[in-house]
Amino acid sequence: MARNIISLLLLIVSVSLSFKHAWDTAHYQTNPDALKMMTSLGISKATVPVFVLLTIAIGVLLLIPKTFFLGNMINAIFIVLIMGLALRAGNIKMVLIEIPFLIMPLLMIWLKYPFKN
Repeated sequence: MARNIISLLLLIVSVSLSFKHAWDTAHYQTNPDALKMMTSLGISKATVPVFVLLTIAIGVLLLIPKTFFLGNMINAIFIVLIMGLALRAGNIKMVLIEIPFLIMPLLMIWLKYPFKN
């Protein structure tokens, strides 16, 4: 029972963060901090829609039981990609901040989908 509750809470947080990050990424031009971060990571304006669509897809995949594992795997890969770009840019602080977000999808895979018997 406790495992399902923890899994459900992590699912809610992960899906919420996914949609929030998609929204923030789509509106990066109005947020100077996001623009600065994307520029420092080497993310061009042409790749922003790809990041937005991928982030929305991750949120949707997490909600569907049959694609829960795939959504978590793509999420983990996406986070490692961001960590790699941050390392290349020399931003160690961002890499350290992303570590808990990398652990979250892996923990969710281990806990499994909350409503699946």
